[in-house]
Amino acid sequence: MLFDSHAHINNGGMTPETRQALAEAIERSSLDYVMDIGFDLESSRLAAEHAARYSWCYAAVGCHPHDAKGMDDMQLALIKGLTKKAKVMAIGEIGLDFHYDHSPRDVQREWFRKQIRLANELKMPIVIHSREADQEVMDILKEEGAFSDERKSWFPKRPDTQGYVHGKGGKAPFCDDARVLLHCFSGSKELGSQYVKLGATLSIAGPVTYKNNKKTVAVVEEIPMDFLLVETDSPYLTPEPFRGKKNTPPMVEYTARKVAEIKGMNFEDVAAITKTNAMRFYGIAG
Repeated sequence: MLFDSHAHINNGGMTPETRQALAEAIERSSLDYVMDIGFDLESSRLAAEHAARYSWCYAAVGCHPHDAKGMDDMQLALIKGLTKKAKVMAIGEIGLDFHYDHSPRDVQREWFRKQIRLANELKMPIVIHSREADQEVMDILKEEGAFSDERKSWFPKRPDTQGYVHGKGGKAPFCDDARVLLHCFSGSKELGSQYVKLGATLSIAGPVTYKNNKKTVAVVEEIPMDFLLVETDSPYLTPEPFRGKKNTPPMVEYTARKVAEIKGMNFEDVAAITKTNAMRFYGIAG
């Protein structure tokens, strides 16, 4: 029923035993699919292994801005090699994080650009991490061709049932898809709208359930369902009512239920639409 579009089953703090227990919990849950997202070379390798092992698991490979300080061209070549493995569907998560600055900003920028170029070379979806770097992330994506007409031509169009991208005067049932995902989107509704009209997709995570998070609620109100996914980013960003505990992929249900509440929709419909959207984004056949 549900697709957790961004999780870290590959988290380095897990033992093999706890990871197996988590896999068993996922298999007992209402989840159909989980996308295991790489954040460095080792986690990307592990994500690819999980995708091969579990029928419900797919993988993305890449280097997070926190880990950019350890990147080199050999590691990038090894990440590229992982994309040849079955069920590795995207480059990510990549981007900029100016909140923690665990890697120098010039180093973050360098490896962000190189990984966008890799995704373009391979014609693969891109999963973006952006924190306190909204304008620069968008600028770099534009400069590196992530929203170019050429890139959009590689992917099938997607539904735009409300004519959101084309506007009232040019309503059309489909629009271009750049296959760029802003994961755990925390920007304004105005920024979200700009991204969608460029061809991006937004993913909503547990913070939408937090009592004072009016900003993300406004994004969900503004952006049509055709352009939204749900995720956990587990083991981080645990939704209410479990905030303070470790997040797990089955908890994506609570984020989907909150999206349904905001939209005035049935939970089952939100689960089905976001699952379809995630499968389309990642290029997973139904």
